[in-house]
Amino acid sequence: MKLLAIDCAANLCAACVYDAGAGRELGREVRDLGKGHAEHLMAVIETALQAGGVGYPDLDAVAVSIGPGSFTGLRVGVSTARGLALALKIPAIGVTTLEALAAEAASAFPGRAVLAALDAGREEIHAALYDEALAETYGPSVATLSEAVTMAINAKAVLAGTAALQIAKAAGRVFDTGPVAATADIATYARLASAREPGEKPKPLYLRGADAKSQAGFILPRRDKGSEP
Repeated sequence: MKLLAIDCAANLCAACVYDAGAGRELGREVRDLGKGHAEHLMAVIETALQAGGVGYPDLDAVAVSIGPGSFTGLRVGVSTARGLALALKIPAIGVTTLEALAAEAASAFPGRAVLAALDAGREEIHAALYDEALAETYGPSVATLSEAVTMAINAKAVLAGTAALQIAKAAGRVFDTGPVAATADIATYARLASAREPGEKPKPLYLRGADAKSQAGFILPRRDKGSEP
């Protein structure tokens, strides 16, 4: 099975082609954009396909990071994955950023519980706790720093994600630490997606509402066509 993986959850705009049967990556393209994923994603995908010597008709599935992460980036990635899946008549498979980060931490520290945690601002953390077999035991959910510290200590967990160092500092102790980035390597998403059966169509995992609020109080009243200017 050949799978295309897409990640726009953070600053990176990334895609790779993965051969599940051989267990290897065929081609990739990763651009550190910060913003502007919508303008670059299709070019990133096409570059990854060319690098892997694969065309759209050769794909058997599309994987996509579903968050938590950037609101705009998640919408771009998930809508593109679902659009490609519909056009190519293949399944789309969602993978959370937290499970991907946890998988990388578990690879470095096998047989250990992992707490994947992302700094969400407002003194909040997006967290998920995984046991020694990488089965999810908490989250993904919004947690306070003290809650994350308690989970990390009780589970004797390896930490991963952008909040890892923050949690260790608040706990006042040293933890084994995996990746401290906002997202995992694009091949990790491909590998995880290739190992699961397709389910529901992927949806962005936001965990909380968008920061931008509609300014309803400033909407001007509508004038009738015949009213005076």
